[in-house]
Amino acid sequence: MTSYPDTAPPPADIEAILRGQHGDPFRILGMHQPEGGAITVNVFAPDAAEVTLFDTKGKEVCPLTRIDAQGFFHATLPRRKKPFAYRLAMTNATGHSWQIADPYAFGPVMGEMDEYLMGEGRHEELYRRLGAHPITHEGVEGTSFAVWAPNARRVSVVGHFNAWDGRRHPMRRRGASGVWEIFLPGIGRGEIYRYEIVGAYGHLQPLKTDPVGFRAEVSPQTASIVHGMPRHDWQDDAWLASRAADQRDKPVSIYEVHPGSWRRTLENEMLDYATLGAQLADYVTEMGFTHVEFLPVSEHPFSGSWGYQPIGLFAPTSRFGTPEDFAALVDTLHGRGIGVIVDWVPAHFPTDAHGLGNFDGTALYEHADPRQGFHQDWNTLIYNFGRREVANFLRASATYWLKELHVDALRVDAVASMLYLDYSRNEGEWIPNRYGGRENLDAIDFLKGVNETTHHYAPGTLTIAEESTAWPGVSRPVPEGGLGFDFKWNMGWMHDTLEYMSQDPVHRKYHHHEMTFGLHYAFSENFVLPLSHDEVVHGKGSMLGKMPGDRWQKFANLRAYYGFMWGHPGKKLLFMGGEFGQEREWNHDQSLDWHLLDDPMHEGLRRLVADLNRLYRAEPGLHQRDCVPEGFRWIEGGDVENNVFSFVRTGEEGARPVVVVANMAPVPREGYRIGVPSAGRWREVLNSDAAIYGGSGAGNHSELSATDHGMHGFAASLSLTLPPLATIFLIPE
Repeated sequence: MTSYPDTAPPPADIEAILRGQHGDPFRILGMHQPEGGAITVNVFAPDAAEVTLFDTKGKEVCPLTRIDAQGFFHATLPRRKKPFAYRLAMTNATGHSWQIADPYAFGPVMGEMDEYLMGEGRHEELYRRLGAHPITHEGVEGTSFAVWAPNARRVSVVGHFNAWDGRRHPMRRRGASGVWEIFLPGIGRGEIYRYEIVGAYGHLQPLKTDPVGFRAEVSPQTASIVHGMPRHDWQDDAWLASRAADQRDKPVSIYEVHPGSWRRTLENEMLDYATLGAQLADYVTEMGFTHVEFLPVSEHPFSGSWGYQPIGLFAPTSRFGTPEDFAALVDTLHGRGIGVIVDWVPAHFPTDAHGLGNFDGTALYEHADPRQGFHQDWNTLIYNFGRREVANFLRASATYWLKELHVDALRVDAVASMLYLDYSRNEGEWIPNRYGGRENLDAIDFLKGVNETTHHYAPGTLTIAEESTAWPGVSRPVPEGGLGFDFKWNMGWMHDTLEYMSQDPVHRKYHHHEMTFGLHYAFSENFVLPLSHDEVVHGKGSMLGKMPGDRWQKFANLRAYYGFMWGHPGKKLLFMGGEFGQEREWNHDQSLDWHLLDDPMHEGLRRLVADLNRLYRAEPGLHQRDCVPEGFRWIEGGDVENNVFSFVRTGEEGARPVVVVANMAPVPREGYRIGVPSAGRWREVLNSDAAIYGGSGAGNHSELSATDHGMHGFAASLSLTLPPLATIFLIPE
């Protein structure tokens, strides 16, 4: 049996340190002076044969005695009256020597207020404390690590710096908050690390990446990288100051981009953030879009998820560069007047062993019951939104992207799956709420909290919900009983109008209502009209491929559809490739087929989209009243036999009206008369059938004159030529 010096810690504590099972290592390791007793120093250094104590002036104090073969060293300092700063010199069995500052000589980094706020679930900038932060602490450079694992018996930081030995750097538990922390001197940016956790029931968990890590290894590697919050010299003050908190009356035209497949090199390699930012800034400026929306760029283990199964909710993916590189991309786009939206995924997370699942040996971030905690459609875990620390973690992630990375908006994925307890579940596969209903009350409160928090901490930013049901008040403010989003994707409009456009024109009269029905609810929410990535995957083909007819008719149909969309109330969103008629279905492992632009038909479609954006931005009548019924009036929405739709868009007082007429039949209409708001001269300002877009060139090339002959409830009317499969825009002179 090992005999320990009288001043050494109790044998049970030493044995627990040696086995890596001690729950309070700071009580044992480091320098201590019990009341009325001598100063003692305890060090666990399994790779050292000798350990010597020095003061910070370099004077040797004493050697430590190795009291256990596994590397526990101890010394008593009877002549020292007060604890002092010190360093440790170590020598291994081969004679190699090195010096370190003892991690167990440093006090906590987190303050009591941090601990209190985390315990309450109200630390809205918790990323400033959790995670790995290179800092100078008590005059020494190193990195502070902190992680939430309330049910763990022991949490350690491991990496190459300690031979991945979890016994070496067990962390300090911060009371009831469940947060563990440690400051490791000499550890700086670029170090690879993970957390080793002994779970609630004494089992060693798979090594975990940092939930609040700011950078990760490039997939398929999974470790976190010490980095800290990005350090970027932002140049976008003017842009941030110009952002309007309410953008319902502003032009919003979004270009949705998957950064890994928008463009690639000739060797099929992905572009880095810098190259992507420069090329996107030029292209989006040329195309006239107001915003770029990125599919999720949070770190994710599987590229085939397109980012929708993220693990690193505070880390821009390392596939394309560093966090600073991502910040520079945002800055570049802002410098060109382009807003940045990122997809944010709080609905679920993957089951990968290094992620959040069973994090501290319990269902910590997720629900324990699979009827609440497992998503059957995606084989993912569902966050426990009712746990205040989990809700706080997610809110802080949203705040981080908006405030610290200067993102302008979050598009929140899969909101419907969060709102309904029975989402995609059969009877008996879900648990009702406390009132017996199907609404997820915790998720509702969480979403409201996200929207209120981000609007407070990042003024001028937006949140956009992908919500596919008729849940009321998604984009209504929280004080008015809503969820608090700024906008909502109009999935019903998308499904209905694509169904209509896929029909052969001879059958379209039987589907006429699919183009008009959206106006019955168009102003119940603040809508974005989405033609997103979801419509060009999983066998759905491309946008061009959905259109009926021969090649010329496919292009004409798609041009007419885009014209109808840009004239319709609601903000616009188009997935990359749709603007030039990508022919094959989107493949995330390949670049878009940019060579198609050598074909005049594809180039003509691209030019049309650019001109639609310019017209939409230039004419207040097309965007100022996107979200209120006063901005829209049917001229004739019931011309079923001719497959024609006509309406007028109006802006605020002083803005001229814009008349939109869509002929969804493959034949021209001569002398087609419609009512218009005023008599006098009118002009055709855009025609999707123009020759420059690849059309037939039919249209109203000369000045039009509206007579006082009233029609369709208007005081005046116009006689028009309607090109085949085309949308035209008219304005008064």
